[in-house]
Amino acid sequence: MPGIVAIYPGSFDPITNGHLDLISRGSRLAERLIVAVLKNESKKAMFSVEERMEMVRETVQPFGNVQVGSFDGLLVDYAASRGANLILRGIRAVSDYEYELQMALMNRRMRPELETAFLMAGESFSFLSSHLVKEVAALGGDVFGLVPPPVDARLKAKFGRKK
Repeated sequence: MPGIVAIYPGSFDPITNGHLDLISRGSRLAERLIVAVLKNESKKAMFSVEERMEMVRETVQPFGNVQVGSFDGLLVDYAASRGANLILRGIRAVSDYEYELQMALMNRRMRPELETAFLMAGESFSFLSSHLVKEVAALGGDVFGLVPPPVDARLKAKFGRKK
């Protein structure tokens, strides 16, 4: 869509196939889609911001209009600095909607010109979260098919399992 610059924010620790599904669909809705990796020092991430950005870059290569960035502070300020006019958020369940609605309304209060669009998670990804992927991988479970292949390889390397 001409003129639409969207931001898809998240921790992406790590990026999952659910995230990738939203990126794929979001890239068709925007002229430019920026996947924005959150720098949040108060949360203990498994992967550094640089590692997360690298994993995202590796997986979004097929999408010519998708860029990768990182931010800390207010999302609305980052969106303004990148010329974005849309925040893209994924919804897996009703509980996600309640939280996301509060965030969208606060963002609208701070920057009324910035819209928020919610995309429903694909049916096969509605249960999937980065937290769940990390937990399964840490306990020795197979997450193949839940994360892009480069992420699967990194998780196996991190937990000392064969590729």
